[in-house]
Amino acid sequence: MTELPAIQTHRLSKWYGRTEAVRELNLSVARNRITGFLGRNGAGKTTTIKMLLGMMRPTSGEGSVLGKKIDDPSESVAMRREVAYVSEDKRLYGYMTVGQLIRFTASFYPDWQVDVEQTLLKKYELPVSRKVKALSKGMHTKLALLLAFARKPKLLILDEPSGGLDPVGVEELLEGLVSLCAQGTTVFFSSHQIPEVERVADHVCILEHGRLVADVSLDEIRQSYRQINVVFPFEPANFQVKLDGVSKVETRGRQVRLFATGHLEEIVNWARSFEASAIDVTPLGLREVFLKTIQE
Repeated sequence: MTELPAIQTHRLSKWYGRTEAVRELNLSVARNRITGFLGRNGAGKTTTIKMLLGMMRPTSGEGSVLGKKIDDPSESVAMRREVAYVSEDKRLYGYMTVGQLIRFTASFYPDWQVDVEQTLLKKYELPVSRKVKALSKGMHTKLALLLAFARKPKLLILDEPSGGLDPVGVEELLEGLVSLCAQGTTVFFSSHQIPEVERVADHVCILEHGRLVADVSLDEIRQSYRQINVVFPFEPANFQVKLDGVSKVETRGRQVRLFATGHLEEIVNWARSFEASAIDVTPLGLREVFLKTIQE
């Protein structure tokens, strides 16, 4: 029997009055991998995450997390026992000390990993006797991550997890995500920090104006996504390119820039057939793919 995706939605939508925050989203996130969830501010990422976690009701459509329906109250409660969530604002009980909050959280999870807790306490240098409200922003973030990592969740969902972290803290976070995934935890995280996503993600989903505009693996980007700069000996008139794999074309005088997602050999042969004087093929990174995708 094929295992269901960790996250799956069908035409999931959310309206605020006349404003459509998420538009008929069809999302499928496979288990046992790290998926980056990208989009600019207001694209609908946080709204999507809140609907998945049962914190917000969808206007229409349906979804499931770990095989449990997000709009069924009893299934949603059962699902949240297996999911760890770190929100962008990372709200924690400020009146408790670090040690009290850890013990309080651990009491809800029979499989709480004390060894992970102790390892992260030492690595993050968290002061166990200090009040949570007295922590710096970076320490606050590290405490939220510890509480999520030590739970041994089947699915970890993070919304802008690196906020407040210095470069060392970011490195520790990324190492932790890779380690968790290697142990069988599925990771789904939203971030504006594209270099961080590119370093650890296996797959990316890009949201723009509430719509899914890209759903692609990092391997596919590395192997197939290219920018092709072509210089012709003449200035093409009414220039049109209708080739498989070409997602965007920019023309400036005698220079034509093509953005391709495959069929590279056919595109290069096409350029040669028009007697191109220069052809330059450059790999695209995730940042360039993200920018070109949302600009389209």
